[in-house]
Amino acid sequence: MNEHLNFDCFLGKRIHLGVCGSVAAYKSLDLLRMYRKAGIEVSATLTSGAQEFIKGLSFEALGAFKVWDSMFPAGDEIFGHLEPGQAADALVVAPATASTLARMAYGLADDMLSCQALAFPGPKLVAPAMNPAMWNASATRDNCALLAKRGVEFIGPDCGDVACGDHGSGRLATLESIFVHSLRAVSPDDMSGKHVLITLGPTREKWDAVRFWSNPSSGLMGACIAMAAWLRGAKVTVVSGPVNWWFPADVNVIKVDSARQMFEAATDVWPECTTGCLTAAVADFRPVPHGDSKFKKAGQDSLSVNFESNSDILKTLGATKRDDQELIGFAAETSDIEKAAAGKLKAKNLDMIIANLINMPGAGFESFTNSVYVLDKSGRAEEWPNLPKTEIAWRIWDLLLQN
Repeated sequence: MNEHLNFDCFLGKRIHLGVCGSVAAYKSLDLLRMYRKAGIEVSATLTSGAQEFIKGLSFEALGAFKVWDSMFPAGDEIFGHLEPGQAADALVVAPATASTLARMAYGLADDMLSCQALAFPGPKLVAPAMNPAMWNASATRDNCALLAKRGVEFIGPDCGDVACGDHGSGRLATLESIFVHSLRAVSPDDMSGKHVLITLGPTREKWDAVRFWSNPSSGLMGACIAMAAWLRGAKVTVVSGPVNWWFPADVNVIKVDSARQMFEAATDVWPECTTGCLTAAVADFRPVPHGDSKFKKAGQDSLSVNFESNSDILKTLGATKRDDQELIGFAAETSDIEKAAAGKLKAKNLDMIIANLINMPGAGFESFTNSVYVLDKSGRAEEWPNLPKTEIAWRIWDLLLQN
């Protein structure tokens, strides 16, 4: 479930991808595909070791331009060691071997990639991949500490089985992790200093040992909003109903099931947040529990279930909102969304509300796209046509930051 990573708003951005001699080198082709799908231009350099596993022609076939594979290319490319530093927004070395990390740490410039890294003035990210013994060696640890001190960002490595059969730290980080950290490096850092609370997904209100009251929310909209905030530099806390979305390790994810659990988690973290965006489809009512055992039909032809109300999370947070906090709500409606949005905006003391019709094709629950009506406390109203939820998420933060 990675639809929440499908941002395509990076047109005009460029990443230079360095590929080193690791058996994981083949994964860099999938990483290239992910960059291109996001609208990012990519150039690449393959070390001589990398070319033992994979060839530059594969990168060119997938859209990389330019691709360097030697220190002294033929023709007019005599300044290829400088070009990435002049054209790219970030340098990503994935996989990065112990040899390349050592070259970067000591400023060596004896192959094309080390020259390019030395001359690169922008953000540098490395995703190490090597045997655990090599990763844990004192020389490697010292080199990595030196690079980190200079501002190089490390992605991984992960712990697991490596190609030789050993187990430990040294495995290349997941492509999802390398990809989103790369996106963050080329995103606007305009939400740095903010701590954003996101609620997402459905809630489940238990009635007996096996049955519950819920809804079909997938949590995709909230996951997109959380990722957009993280990409733009925010600290993010996610209170998630019973759905499973991958997030970077520094996103704090609090898993809950019921509306009461979500209420407790959200109200607990809200005082330390600057911004809240509550997208979760929280059950307004919960069944009065039948008990801990399974209800049995036992010849009954009908069933009556009593319900009691759940606390209103959005209204509670709005009532306690400080002047230095901002709160965004969502309204899933079946008709008259403008009236419903205006009423909810005022009643719950919101700064912005996003309303959508859940009975429209291509919008609402379990859809990759959405059509929304946006209203803020100043009275500004906008209608956004059917768009990917990732783009809706990005636009929400654009609009809030304009206020």
